[in-house]
Amino acid sequence: MYKYDSYDHAMVADRIAEFRDQVTRRLDGRLTEDQFKPLRLMNGVYLQLHAYMLRVAIPYGTFNSTQMRTLAGIARDYDRGYGHFTTRQNLQYNWPALVDIPDILDRLAAVEMHAIQTSGNCIRNVTADPFAGAAADELEDGRPWAEIVRQWSSFHPEFTFLPRKFKIAVNGAKADRAGIRVHDIGLQIVRNEAGKTGFEVWVGGGQGRTPRLGQLINPFLAPEDLLSYLTACLRVYNQHGRRDNLYKARIKILVEALGAEEYGRQVEDEWAVIRDGELKLPAEEIARIRAFFGKPKQADPAPVPVTENRAFARWLDRNRRDHAVNGLSSLVISLKPIGGTPGDITDAQMDAVADLAERYGFDEIRATPDQNLILPHVRNDDLEAVWNGLVEAGLAVANAGLATDIVACPGLDYCNLANARSIPIAQAISSLLEEKGLSEKAGDVTIKIDGCINACGHHHVAHIGVLGVDKRGEEFYQITLGGAFGADAAIGSIIGKGLAGEDVPAAIARLLETYLDIRASDERFIDTLRRVGSDAFKEAIYADA
Repeated sequence: MYKYDSYDHAMVADRIAEFRDQVTRRLDGRLTEDQFKPLRLMNGVYLQLHAYMLRVAIPYGTFNSTQMRTLAGIARDYDRGYGHFTTRQNLQYNWPALVDIPDILDRLAAVEMHAIQTSGNCIRNVTADPFAGAAADELEDGRPWAEIVRQWSSFHPEFTFLPRKFKIAVNGAKADRAGIRVHDIGLQIVRNEAGKTGFEVWVGGGQGRTPRLGQLINPFLAPEDLLSYLTACLRVYNQHGRRDNLYKARIKILVEALGAEEYGRQVEDEWAVIRDGELKLPAEEIARIRAFFGKPKQADPAPVPVTENRAFARWLDRNRRDHAVNGLSSLVISLKPIGGTPGDITDAQMDAVADLAERYGFDEIRATPDQNLILPHVRNDDLEAVWNGLVEAGLAVANAGLATDIVACPGLDYCNLANARSIPIAQAISSLLEEKGLSEKAGDVTIKIDGCINACGHHHVAHIGVLGVDKRGEEFYQITLGGAFGADAAIGSIIGKGLAGEDVPAAIARLLETYLDIRASDERFIDTLRRVGSDAFKEAIYADA
């Protein structure tokens, strides 16, 4: 993983010192909250329903055991003993005192972490395939490119105050685990007929109030041209983006208004002016960044163990993934205990994961868009030892990819933008599906829940999406069906009227029971849904409504 140089250290230290002064002036009344708001947002600090929230950047979801222990210590010393992993591969603290946040940032900086550009109308944390550098289906590790984009975009003077927040994702595998088509810009690594690798460039994706899938504007961008082409894309957006209308400010609205072809033409015109200038990436710089992202060499090509322990066998079946290196596996650590809060992890659990990563995982951890963690490199000989450690820490839930592996935003329990609660709905669905044995039977199903239309929980791209809405002071939940996050990306469709919160879990259970009744042999839920259509499930959803 990338290591800070002297410039990185100085940049972060200067920002913390500046923010410490701003916090002091806010606390003694020299700054009003309105004056303070744009300053705190530039440092990842939100004001939520009950307290300030700090969002910590984890670039492309990669971090190590020292950093995890630091996150645990901050949770223990400055919060309520836990952190919350997000769909942007970041971590949030929901209860820090404002006076303590500069000290928290100092502690983060000591282990090469920060909260810069995790909020505000700037280029946000660059995300990537959480299995990058380990996946068996990978063409090329996308993280070096995500790091190059991170360095280019950090404090970029031209793109610090964009019309709206801007999200970039990089994927280097056949399966799109980064969700490039629901990002403002998605970069898919591809190989052309000459055998050279480059990027497909997808632009104008996003969720929220007006969900859209990105459009392909360049089928093959040479790697050395990445930064100049991104600059051209951002410049066209910066020039034409709707600063007069918050709801029409995202690039997806601009691409739709202009049309992808016209937007692409304007990008090409801008790019023609700058493509051969100082933004062309030197081969030696690409090689320098790549050198930070090696993968473990094969040591012992041991097979995946065969075990009589049913709990261990079930966990291997659900949470283990094949690795590009023979003798290694990647492991999903589910942060979705049955009936628990999706994405939450205690300080003690963070310490336990850090210990396992350091001892068995080549000192590397990943955060995922599904609010889980991954140990990307584990020797097959060590799989049982890791599982035992996770059992002891209460983290050995064998539900990765199942219906109980629910994604949910914080909702109205924390967020001042929310219209409805998300966490209690997720907990109730999880508990009921487990009680009925439906999670295991239904297999690969994604359920994602949002407490408002901003869609931080990604309900639009779930097989089964749940959106909380407020109707005259009461919380109701719309069900969407047919969304998908990956290479077959799709926006789900609303199935009918909203349900009362207490009716949602049973409706989801009936929906899955219907799927089990009508599916073809070994057919996935999403494939059955696409084959028969959503009307086949509507009666089950509203049976008791």
